[in-house]
Amino acid sequence: GLETLSLRVERHVENALKVVQYLKDQPLVEKVNHPSISTNEEQQALYKKYFPNGGGSIFTFEIKGGVEEAHKVIDNLEIFSLLANVADSKSLVIHPATTTHSQCNEQELAEQGIKPNTIRLSIGTENIDDLIAALDDAFNAVD
Repeated sequence: GLETLSLRVERHVENALKVVQYLKDQPLVEKVNHPSISTNEEQQALYKKYFPNGGGSIFTFEIKGGVEEAHKVIDNLEIFSLLANVADSKSLVIHPATTTHSQCNEQELAEQGIKPNTIRLSIGTENIDDLIAALDDAFNAVD
């Protein structure tokens, strides 16, 4: 309900920032697309100005490899539900190139920053240690 919205959003953002940091240091991750870790000074200034408490819980990352590695991570990612929804209480995962953006051609995908190795996460309110453990297990399945 609306009464607990602010608490849920706080937890979403808190968890997302921790997952972003985890992914940033994960050797199998090529790139994390989240404003909190942008190296662009102008983007960082805007992020700090408009998102002083954190910048949302929905973001993408790129796994090293291609579509096969992306699907392997997704298929082995426990706790996360394979759904195209966003901002749910539970954590969600999706492969945009073959789901939400499957009607786009290669050029349109590229224009939108979606690669074959792009994975989108919507971080929920679960215990952060459980989320990180699930990500560890999924990456271990790729290794």
